[in-house]
Amino acid sequence: MTASGGPLEGRVAFITGAARGQGRAHAIRLANDGADIIAIDICRPVSDSITYPLGSSDELAETVQAVEATGRKVLSREVDIRDLDALAKVVADGIEQFGRLDILVANAGVLSWGRLFEMSEEQWDTVIDINLSGTWKTIRAVVPAMIEAGNGGSIVIVSSSAGLKATPGNGHYSASKHGLVALTNALAIEVGEFGIRVNSIHPYSIETPMVEKKAMMDLFTKFPQYVHSFSPMPYQPVNHQGKKGLMEFMMPEEVSDVVAWLASDGSATISGSQIAVDRGTAKY
Repeated sequence: MTASGGPLEGRVAFITGAARGQGRAHAIRLANDGADIIAIDICRPVSDSITYPLGSSDELAETVQAVEATGRKVLSREVDIRDLDALAKVVADGIEQFGRLDILVANAGVLSWGRLFEMSEEQWDTVIDINLSGTWKTIRAVVPAMIEAGNGGSIVIVSSSAGLKATPGNGHYSASKHGLVALTNALAIEVGEFGIRVNSIHPYSIETPMVEKKAMMDLFTKFPQYVHSFSPMPYQPVNHQGKKGLMEFMMPEEVSDVVAWLASDGSATISGSQIAVDRGTAKY
């Protein structure tokens, strides 16, 4: 498929955590809508406390190939969002290559499990440093370039349902994602005068490696009283991107539909909002 004349034609999107999962889905969807892509991912382990494998160099290369298959251009780098200098360098290189920067999808994040009063300092620091401080560093590197480009733009902060409702067993993750709400709302006020909109999305139960089903079941087995704090995800018929059938967990591409809308002019009146992407489970 070659993207031309789409709603994002001529724009450039910077996406973190793009090697796989939601990040890859967002990159492909925005490219299909006409945007050129700057795709970054760390592509290496970050801590022994993160027990699922993170995206790899090969997976980032697959994202690049998928974006290029749409007919759009892509710049990819292996970057740790905790490294402000490295972020600034890839932003500068992206501006040099594409001439502008219009969209930021701050997607990169990690998750681990444990009770707040039992987890190690490393476990706490890893989640907070990546999810919250890393997102701020991404914003710090990207927003000045968006302002200088002078085209306005859209920033989508990928929080979580845990950023709206805290749950036991991942309180550090919830704290980081709640922090992203405050960051979103403050930034929306600060950059509104430049025509830049900022919103957070709050997905729940997305089918990616981050959702460690065994780790969750182990937690519920050990602490069965925690089960009731997690809303059940209703099975719904899905016919999306070649995936069909009744599915409990949502697919990353379903979240990308929301990201694409927030990135486009169709959401021009929306800023400083928290968008639940959860099939209504937040209301249960």
